[in-house]
Amino acid sequence: MADYHFVYKDVEGTSTQWDDIQRKLGNLPEKAPVFKPPAYTPAQDEASAPKDKAWFDEKTEEELEDLEDDKDLEDDRFLEEYRKKRLTEMREAAKVRRYGTVTPISGSDFVREVTQASAEDWVVVCLYKDGFAQCGLLLGCLEELASRYPATKFVKIISTDCIPNYPDCNLPTLLVYRHGAVKGTHVGMKSFGRRCTPESVALVLCQSEPVLNDGKGGDDESSREAVMAGVRRQFIERVVKDHEEKDNDDDGYNSD
Repeated sequence: MADYHFVYKDVEGTSTQWDDIQRKLGNLPEKAPVFKPPAYTPAQDEASAPKDKAWFDEKTEEELEDLEDDKDLEDDRFLEEYRKKRLTEMREAAKVRRYGTVTPISGSDFVREVTQASAEDWVVVCLYKDGFAQCGLLLGCLEELASRYPATKFVKIISTDCIPNYPDCNLPTLLVYRHGAVKGTHVGMKSFGRRCTPESVALVLCQSEPVLNDGKGGDDESSREAVMAGVRRQFIERVVKDHEEKDNDDDGYNSD
């Protein structure tokens, strides 16, 4: 009488004892590992998250403003002060990023971009015309200053668009505005010394007023002194660099 071997499989595809014997003999492949779902971890409730410096650092400006009436902060003076500090820092950073380049404007833009804008910030206006080498030189200096002092607004406008029949012999001209009024006028290149550099332009602009602003805070006078000190240092560094380059050029010429 023939022997019959029956292979039974239980639920979930689990193998029988017969299958285990066949696997030991190499007649069946190894069985797949049993699937185990990951352990359930409930998501943390935002309201129950601990409020600390790191928690505030992840918030946007709008979210920090919305926390003004948060009852949890009413009893924690330290956290409320830190919230205000972060909000101030973000607003100051946004102000610093406001400018940073010399923006071209037209005559119809003047009131909005200069007169009204100068109610809050210093505005430096360059009157120029294309094709004038001296205008190009001064605008190059202003571009560098605009990147160094992004909280000061720099704009440029074709001279006759700003002032009809403005004489070309006065180009370039800088107008400095504050609180809607002209605070300084610099006509031609003679105002900026024998060599026009970003440093010489900065020294003229800040000679009596804190025109240039890097947005890092401080009162007007301390800001002006900091700018002047930095400009003087940069001026000396530029002179030394130019002198070294000239010496190197002379050495190269003499060696020939």
